[in-house]
Amino acid sequence: MYRYLFAVTITSIALVAPLAAQPTAKDVPTTLMLQPGKLLVSEDLNQPFGKEWFGTPCKWVVTEGVMRASELSSDMHAGVRRRTVKFDSAVVQFSFKFDGATMASLSMNAEKGHVCRVRFTPAGFTLIKDKDKSIDGKMIELDHVKTEIKKSEWHTMIVEMAGNEMVAQLDGKAVGFGSNDGLKTPKASVGFTVKGDSISFKNLRVYEGTPLKSWDATKVKLVAERKK
Repeated sequence: MYRYLFAVTITSIALVAPLAAQPTAKDVPTTLMLQPGKLLVSEDLNQPFGKEWFGTPCKWVVTEGVMRASELSSDMHAGVRRRTVKFDSAVVQFSFKFDGATMASLSMNAEKGHVCRVRFTPAGFTLIKDKDKSIDGKMIELDHVKTEIKKSEWHTMIVEMAGNEMVAQLDGKAVGFGSNDGLKTPKASVGFTVKGDSISFKNLRVYEGTPLKSWDATKVKLVAERKK
């Protein structure tokens, strides 16, 4: 079961989060649950995919200095590209712009099979624990955030994963979070999926993450905000 959230501004929890959550460099994101550490992946997505990327469906081309993806009806499958990167706890940041696509997601995957994702449409985003085919498990929607994601404008998504918890924030305003033991599975790759024609991506970053002591208090604040 998922819930509809009101947009929560990051500034509203400023008194809870310590200075450790603030960027220490220009490109480091402001986070809620984890402190970004070692940079594992840094790709501006302004050139063709390298050997670290895999997946075949969809048309992926560099246009105007960014990666643009379009689903192909002949594939009979959503567009997919994944990049190898192993982690247990991490912060993932990227920017995207809807150019006509109806849905896309940031997908986190194990060596075999999916683990979780953040799915986004022009009407909002959803945190999902993916179906575990090895145990005939079901997909679980952990949280849903209703918020307008304007087309033809750039937006930034930050996703944090640690243990059985997952947090996602859009443009430093709308926040969703949830937990499930299935999220504990070690991750082996991150990637994008695409439905429709088309969506652009840029500035993918993946950081190792260490727990912020403030997270429990921040979570209480977020829960209180959503009840208003």
